[in-house]
Amino acid sequence: MDNIIDDLNYRGLIEQYSNEASVHKLLDGKQTIYCGFDPSASSMHLGNFVMISILMRLQRAGHRIIAVVGGATGMIGDPSGKSKERNLQGKDTLAANTASIKSQLERFLDLSDPEKGLIVNNYDWLGHMETLDFLRDYGKYFPINYMLSKEIVSSRLEAGISFTEFSYQILQAVDFYTLNKKYGCTIQIGGNDQWGNLTSGMELIRKLEGENAVCEVMTAHLITRADGKKFGKSEDGALFLDPILTSPYKLYQYFINCTDDDAVKYLKVFTFLSHPEIEAVAKEHYEHPGLRIAQKRLAHEVCQEIHGKEAVEEAEKMSSVLFSGDVASLNEKEIEELLGSLKVKLEAPKTLLDLLIAVGAATSKTQARTFVEQKGVLINGTLAEDPNRLYGPAETLCGKYFVIRRGKKNYFLAEL
Repeated sequence: MDNIIDDLNYRGLIEQYSNEASVHKLLDGKQTIYCGFDPSASSMHLGNFVMISILMRLQRAGHRIIAVVGGATGMIGDPSGKSKERNLQGKDTLAANTASIKSQLERFLDLSDPEKGLIVNNYDWLGHMETLDFLRDYGKYFPINYMLSKEIVSSRLEAGISFTEFSYQILQAVDFYTLNKKYGCTIQIGGNDQWGNLTSGMELIRKLEGENAVCEVMTAHLITRADGKKFGKSEDGALFLDPILTSPYKLYQYFINCTDDDAVKYLKVFTFLSHPEIEAVAKEHYEHPGLRIAQKRLAHEVCQEIHGKEAVEEAEKMSSVLFSGDVASLNEKEIEELLGSLKVKLEAPKTLLDLLIAVGAATSKTQARTFVEQKGVLINGTLAEDPNRLYGPAETLCGKYFVIRRGKKNYFLAEL
């Protein structure tokens, strides 16, 4: 078994280790490793996929992985990265989110054999714990000054933190201890903002099982863009793994449009290409600036990994259609996905000039006529040359759309 740490370090994925030499030594043999996922929303996003991909890499390297869905801790709310108290979710919403997150995890992890991978819900051991048992069995191991020293708590002291969120690190520590006892789990991984929670779990195990208990933790880097901003956010918000919330095309476009340096960096973080493959793509990419070689490979690999071969093929087709102008090949769903935000509704058939004005492609008939005379207007992929031609139902795509292209890049959409 090759040591997976070397691969994770090459990809720039790991920021902190409780003890790097110990983690490296542990991973020379098969280990059980866990990561927790918070069901605070109905879908995970690309930031979560970084952690999922690390579990996948560990699993493919021969280790057993456990994904913990926080059905219990989700009822409390992790204060990490929050500037104020979060709104607690109702049980029904949390149950639905937990089921949804579990379903997403099942798409990426090999659960064919419990010795390869498991998904568990921490409600199974935390949900029925008596308050007095919690305080007697675990609370006594967490001095208040120790808890206050954790950055996840200290950063919230000025704004205020409730006892509910203050106690979160104990609950997560109990998770690690429980998995250590039941499954022999020796390593916990998490995002770098989870460092305080992870180390609390490791320290609880050593207090209960002795200083020589085998357990370590490591955290993943917070992925940022070349401009220093937090990765995973677009103008419209988070990029979700649920294709209904973030379509494969939108995900594809996010990576196609990233910077040259980010593209090479993200090939390491998000794809399962080997070291030689990544270096070959990077070399070709920088030798031919402007061809966006790295971006295209990145977008393809990520979209295929998350949504499958058919989805990435459709996303690539949609991207090439806008470039070529061959919009007649699009179906209704694809037209709405590509241009729906530009849609203007028409009440009646219109002449070419009036159509251009109606969708905002021209501000006057004189300007519209100039665009037509310069052969700069395409309607549904066909050059429009007659300014007086009437465009009605017979000329639409899918029985209702006019896709208007003015020049090489300006698109408009009308719905009759």
